[in-house]
Amino acid sequence: MDLSNDWKFTRRDVLKLGAVSMSALAIPRIVAAPATEPAPPPVMAKVAMEVNGKPQALDLDTRTTLLDALREHMHLTGTKKGCDHGQCGACTVIVDGRRINSCLTLAVMHQDSKITTIEGLGTPEKMHPMQAAFVKHDGYQCGYCTPGQICSAVAVLDEIERDIPSHVTADLGKKAALSRMEVRERMSGNICRCGAYSNIHDAIADVAGGAA
Repeated sequence: MDLSNDWKFTRRDVLKLGAVSMSALAIPRIVAAPATEPAPPPVMAKVAMEVNGKPQALDLDTRTTLLDALREHMHLTGTKKGCDHGQCGACTVIVDGRRINSCLTLAVMHQDSKITTIEGLGTPEKMHPMQAAFVKHDGYQCGYCTPGQICSAVAVLDEIERDIPSHVTADLGKKAALSRMEVRERMSGNICRCGAYSNIHDAIADVAGGAA
């Protein structure tokens, strides 16, 4: 018996039938899937800190990083979000006299801390000496990493002044010299994709009072 005249399928017809069959199989699974429960509300906490000399009191999700608290809640957008993994240094701020990557720490960990961001170092009308040196020596190109670079540079000079050694300090019994190697090591956590490193070094050496 010849059915060739009764059953004629094109390749397109076969593909359509296959798609309809798969949809029919999937429908019961979708209908039978249990309804998901709503996510629990975030845990909130009150945090008080001093930022750039001014008291700040915030009610924050306990998962909020210090970086996001500064940028999103205090609108201090000078501190930049770069890699968000603590690898580029764009988010560097000074907390209780010590530089940190603000993307790697939670805001609730800094109750009563004193925090300085790039906005707290100086203003366009009255720049911090390090800011002025960066302008003088053209220590930036795109400028995205510059706030973190400047905060870190200020902390570097403070570390050397307080006799805090680095991994390349030759004699731990003596004050570290402001050599090019010392500056490179201490600033190695701040990445500049534009490659303005030599100018950044010159700016730091200028503020320190001499070429290194």
